Amino acid sequence: MTTQVLSQIRVSHLLAVCKLRVVSLIVFTAIVGMALATPGIVPLDILFWGSLGIGMAASGAAAINHLLDARTDGVMLRTRNRPLPQGQLNERQVLAFAMLLAGTSMLILTYFVNPLTAVLTFFSLIGYAVIYTVFLKRATPQNIVIGGAAGAAPPLLGWVAVTGEVHAFALVLFLIIFVWTPPHFWALAIYRRHDYAAADVPMLPVTHGPRYTRWQILFYSIILCLVCLLPWLIGMSGLVYLAGSSVLNLGFLGYAVALLRSDNEALPMRMFNYSILHLMMLFAFLLLDHYLPPSLTLVS
Repeated sequence: MTTQVLSQIRVSHLLAVCKLRVVSLIVFTAIVGMALATPGIVPLDILFWGSLGIGMAASGAAAINHLLDARTDGVMLRTRNRPLPQGQLNERQVLAFAMLLAGTSMLILTYFVNPLTAVLTFFSLIGYAVIYTVFLKRATPQNIVIGGAAGAAPPLLGWVAVTGEVHAFALVLFLIIFVWTPPHFWALAIYRRHDYAAADVPMLPVTHGPRYTRWQILFYSIILCLVCLLPWLIGMSGLVYLAGSSVLNLGFLGYAVALLRSDNEALPMRMFNYSILHLMMLFAFLLLDHYLPPSLTLVS
């Protein structure tokens, strides 16, 4: 039945519900987690199966999110052109596709990586697709803070895929994304606050106003700058990472300050876009620092 349902729809519509741009960042941070877990090259089988399994799980969670948010998406300008609101897919098709992705990912991670990675990935999937989407998103303006734990898991999952255990260094990677998530998403929420208000979603700019949200973005940005020092402070990374992350964090903090000082309606979206670049480059510096010769990294 699943194969028959999926054969009736276009691949482009299925890919649209996977949120591939988000998934690509998830997989990248997971790969960095894998790399940092070993002093050498990540075993190719773990790299392939781990990336595939984590990516499929993230895509499945995104599809479930599309399914559960279909009515809200139809109200919001940003999301009204998604496949479900447009009638390009129906709920049965999206559910079948999501279950296929999620189930396959669990089999891949269990049998080709390790059971702990599968278990942690499953909890991350449930955390985002169910706990955040169904409950937290509409229950509290702190939704993205609490629900951010699911989105922060990928580098931890990558680390566990290689080592089979949770390490303190992996938790630092988790913490970086966990603290990065609120200012990243609140910047978008300020820009799209009228959308969220129309959909009756209690995002912070809707419940407490843009000014209060801008202060929260600044507070979290300061915390993020401090948390980003941890890889260097604990000897996980060296001066290459410290230099790169410092420049990136100054830019992040600069946007947070600018948001507080200006009511320019375009500025929140510019910060949102910069925050994506910030996270991608931050993990790229972690990766670069890890593979540079010790004489160049000067790990403290």
